[in-house]
Amino acid sequence: MVQCPGCSATLSPEDRECPQCGMMVEGSTSSFEPVGLTGEPVEKVPASGEGPLLVVRKGPQPGERFFIDRPRLMIGRDPQSDIFLNDMTVSRSHAIVESDEHGVRVSDAGSLNGTYVNGTIADEASLNDGDVLQIGTFQMLFLSGV
Repeated sequence: MVQCPGCSATLSPEDRECPQCGMMVEGSTSSFEPVGLTGEPVEKVPASGEGPLLVVRKGPQPGERFFIDRPRLMIGRDPQSDIFLNDMTVSRSHAIVESDEHGVRVSDAGSLNGTYVNGTIADEASLNDGDVLQIGTFQMLFLSGV
C-alpha cells in the first residue's frame, strides 16, 4: 500500500493527488523559471555544531532542515528520496549530495529544471558554508555546521 507523504491516507496506484488532502503525489515534472538571487543578505541559521545541513529558505517548506548525515543522499520528488521535496518543479530523482572528508558536493541527476548553486546552473559543485542550493522552487541554504 502506498501512503500520502502529507497525511498518510492510503493511495491507489492511479492517484496523482491525495483524495484526502490534495497533495500532488505523481506526475511529470513541471518547468519553471529559476528564482534569481536578489542580492538580499543571506541570513545565517545557527547550525550549533549539528553537522552539515540544508535549510529551506524559500519554497513550499520554509525553515525545514535536512541533515547531511550519510555519505550519499538523493534529493527528489520521489517519496523514497532521502530528501523529499514534494513540488512539481522537482524531478523524481533530481540531485545527489555526497559528503566525505573533503567536503560536500552536489550533482544534478539529469533533472528537467537543473540544479543551481548561488544562482548558477551546475552539473556538479562543491558546497561552501552559506551557499544557496536551488532545486525546483526550493532555495536551500547550505550550512557546514562548523
